[in-house]
Amino acid sequence: MIGTRLRSALLALSVAAGLAGTATSAEATPAGALSCRGVGIDPATQLHYRTETFIKAPAAAVWELHTDVARWPAWQPAVTSAQRLDAGPLRPGSRFRWTTPAPPTPTTPATTLVITSTVGQLQPGRCVRWTGPAIGDGLRIDRGVHVWTFTPVRGGVLVRTEESWTGEQIEADPATAIRYLAPGLDAWLAALKTTAEAR
Repeated sequence: MIGTRLRSALLALSVAAGLAGTATSAEATPAGALSCRGVGIDPATQLHYRTETFIKAPAAAVWELHTDVARWPAWQPAVTSAQRLDAGPLRPGSRFRWTTPAPPTPTTPATTLVITSTVGQLQPGRCVRWTGPAIGDGLRIDRGVHVWTFTPVRGGVLVRTEESWTGEQIEADPATAIRYLAPGLDAWLAALKTTAEAR
């Protein structure tokens, strides 16, 4: 039952790969994991994925696009709303809330996942890390940890991202969960690349 519900709901929340929420104290970064100011994904989780893409655009422009959270719905089709919960540039302690739809499954109605994100670490133009839950009817990811790095390279910027998920519901079927986490991050990077390169 959890497997069927999970497969259906996680497909719709592939963009929720950008989860966020409450920042915690520094955690050890797994070997080879991405980090922002020395802090990476949740080292204890079995559910994590990492990907990257080259974007042929100025690093500053890509950073600005990515960290302008309130404008995410304009370029990310699966983000239906996004609201900053504080003013000013994104910084450690910044909070934002965003939503993404999840379709009905055989055991749950269609729902909207509400994701409340808190930035834990940030180095302007270089990296950002946020954490938090995604909550909807019939589906809950207790904690997502998402790290993004932006490295200027010849002709553009190399954007890397890594995310981990924890929670009883998704940990009950890790093989299914990871199959949806990966395409979610890939889709987010593809949208970022397409939008940044079109500017």
